[in-house]
Amino acid sequence: MTTFWSTWICVLTIGSLIGLTWLLVGTRKGETKGSVDQTMGHAFDGIEEYDNPLPQWWFLLFAGTLVFSVGYLILYPGLGNWKGILPGYEDGWTQTKEWEKEMAKADVKFGPIFAKFAAMPVEEVAKDPQALKMGGRLFASNCSVCHGSDAKGAFGFPNLADDNWRWGGSADTIKATIMGGRMAAMPAWGEVLKEAGVKNVAAYVRHDLAGLPLPADSDADLVAGQQAFSTTCVACHGADGKGTQIMGAPDLTQPAGFIYGTSLAQLQQTIRHGRQGHMPAQSELLGNDKVQLLAAYVYSLSHGNKPQAENTQ
Repeated sequence: MTTFWSTWICVLTIGSLIGLTWLLVGTRKGETKGSVDQTMGHAFDGIEEYDNPLPQWWFLLFAGTLVFSVGYLILYPGLGNWKGILPGYEDGWTQTKEWEKEMAKADVKFGPIFAKFAAMPVEEVAKDPQALKMGGRLFASNCSVCHGSDAKGAFGFPNLADDNWRWGGSADTIKATIMGGRMAAMPAWGEVLKEAGVKNVAAYVRHDLAGLPLPADSDADLVAGQQAFSTTCVACHGADGKGTQIMGAPDLTQPAGFIYGTSLAQLQQTIRHGRQGHMPAQSELLGNDKVQLLAAYVYSLSHGNKPQAENTQ
């Protein structure tokens, strides 16, 4: 900021405070002492205004705001290029620097704890009660909005508490998923299969692969559905429909993994229009040490130990 604009801001700010102080004190001197029956000589809708002074509490409150303003402008930036005299901020206080200072304190306090667990295998971390408690808090703060506070997922978001994993459920794979994120794409097949083909493939997936019954009024051709599946779907889901974890293609023999629904209409919608899934990367947001705890918590959900995600509200 140039010297001119810095001076301009200082003059306006300090001048306003001086003017308000003069106005407050000056009007206070001419006030009538105590309550009187004298009015100001005008009325609105039959309501007259009495010539009484403002309450003492109001005057003191106004005076207190002026004192607070002076103290604030001394401690914090607010007068042009003035940086404030608040200790610990060589270049002036800002919200960003305050956050950085608090994070530095937290790193000193919790850094050794995070480092201890980061040096352990995820499987071992998943057995530590303190680590699981910390991981549960991280999950509640960063993951529950999509996967639910119980980690059982929602429409379009997988259940993390069962054994159905799109990209693999090993400890290292879970950590890799959290660190780098995942991008999955189910292409739309409506234009290729046409409507009859979509219905046939959906019926084949639901009945023959997932083992779920078809509606009584279904007229789908399961043989034709199998043939269409073998030419359009096997590249990702495999000939047996058990999926390919390296591609994030789900196992179609496990209905629990159908995150967009298992009904015939929902399967048709998925095949007809495709699906797009995105698991955001957490490496830059949380860092390796916190992801280690989070991965251990998620790993524990499907490997015998099922703690509850803590409510941080």
